[in-house]
Amino acid sequence: MAQAKAARLAAARGVSLDLQQVDLAAWDWPQGRFDIVAAIFIQFAGPELRTEIFENMKRALKPGGLVLLEGYRPEQIAYGTGGPRTPENLYTEPMLREAFADFEILELVAYDAAIEEGAGHSGQSALIDLVARKPG
Repeated sequence: MAQAKAARLAAARGVSLDLQQVDLAAWDWPQGRFDIVAAIFIQFAGPELRTEIFENMKRALKPGGLVLLEGYRPEQIAYGTGGPRTPENLYTEPMLREAFADFEILELVAYDAAIEEGAGHSGQSALIDLVARKPG
């Protein structure tokens, strides 16, 4: 469903996309292939798998490539408006700074905002965004 929506939006804007649905824990990540890796609310992964996924994301980028990451902070549990209920799956600024210490962090911001992403993710939310560049 998400890929179909992305394809429709891309076609409407005259942009081409290579869409793939993969298991991030088992996928044979390509090395140095992508200009951008976007990870939006991938917080199904516990700390060990998250570390592996983050390392694979970084290796998959070309030099100068960008990681775009959005997720929930631990404060999200109290809001109860979606996201994981497992605190260790949530992101904090220190955790992301450490995970991407070998990258140039262009933006790392924690904020609260109302989001409307369907019945399971609706209302005030504790969010965190990261934009980081792989060294060239």
